[in-house]
Amino acid sequence: MAYFNNQKEPVKNVETNVWSCVSEDCQGWMRENYSFDKKPVCPICQSEMEKEVRVVPEMK
Repeated sequence: MAYFNNQKEPVKNVETNVWSCVSEDCQGWMRENYSFDKKPVCPICQSEMEKEVRVVPEMK
């Protein structure tokens, strides 16, 4: 049996569609497939959000 010092397999990064807050003071964003609204508002500052693509860790 091999031991790897509790090292875990690295997580793959993938391009993902996200909703991003348009407010300059807020850094809020959420994955598009976890949003229930067609045009969500930012859960942090209640501003509008726009679609963009980000490279984020893959969710399984």
